[in-house]
Amino acid sequence: MSLPSPSRPYRGVFPVVPTTFTASGELDLDSQKRCIDFMIDAGSDGLCILANFSEQFALSDAERETLTRVQLEHVAGRVPVIVTTSHYGSRICAARSRQAQDLGAAMVMVMPPYHGATFRCGEAQIHEFYARVSDAIDIPIMIQDAPVAGTPLSPAFLARLAREVEQIAYFKIETAGAASKLRELIALGGEAVEGPWDGEEGITLLADLEAGATGAMTGGGFPDGIRQITDAWFAGEPERAADLYQRWLPLINHENRQGGLLTAKALMKAGGVIACDAPRHPFAPLHPATRASLLATARRLDPLVLRWSR
Repeated sequence: MSLPSPSRPYRGVFPVVPTTFTASGELDLDSQKRCIDFMIDAGSDGLCILANFSEQFALSDAERETLTRVQLEHVAGRVPVIVTTSHYGSRICAARSRQAQDLGAAMVMVMPPYHGATFRCGEAQIHEFYARVSDAIDIPIMIQDAPVAGTPLSPAFLARLAREVEQIAYFKIETAGAASKLRELIALGGEAVEGPWDGEEGITLLADLEAGATGAMTGGGFPDGIRQITDAWFAGEPERAADLYQRWLPLINHENRQGGLLTAKALMKAGGVIACDAPRHPFAPLHPATRASLLATARRLDPLVLRWSR
């Protein structure tokens, strides 16, 4: 697969890079680099690091800095990289975002400010939060509209942010009814919405492409499969894209509904890409039966991940 130009607008498949640990829970940077090499070889148009599917919530600040630096240096400009810099505090999120830019990030992804199950901000505070982050950087911001934040972000408010906050241009929509929300966001935001993107492991990918999505942020285990779908769609072959989506849907569904964030690492471990697929405690490891079902589903599709290291 040919790699795209790193120039804007960014589009295509930007999967999330999992964070690799040793069995005792330390960072495994050698596996981390191999993971990146595989994901680029598998046709990723770009990468996203330190997202929720990267177990960012289990990392120290020092580890975040190490992972940002090591991964961006290892990518070395081969593809654009989005760095997730979410934090409740405006000052900390802005500082993280500035550091990511200085280290070579093409974009930052930021959730609205929240903490736990009940600490939320209103629209005025969210607007000011993103404005302060925007003022600190010169690269685009992707708003991550995800249920985990528990923060309602209407299409009208998102479109307003795109128009009024300089660096906001991309939107990863993971909420229920994503296609309808993308369609409304595109209509309301116009040219200010540079990148309306699909999320949630591609489970709504086809509907979101039909609604106008230009990018997809999925799990990192089988970018080659997702690329088949998006390549067909962007080539103007919707029926072929639909056929390919149906072909890969069992594996997409397995990640979204069964294996979750451990899916990519389980596939990478099975294929010899990484040394260990364990999460960081207290996150529970993948159940053996779930792993067996995942690998059986994947083998029917023969993704690159299972043969990359051979």
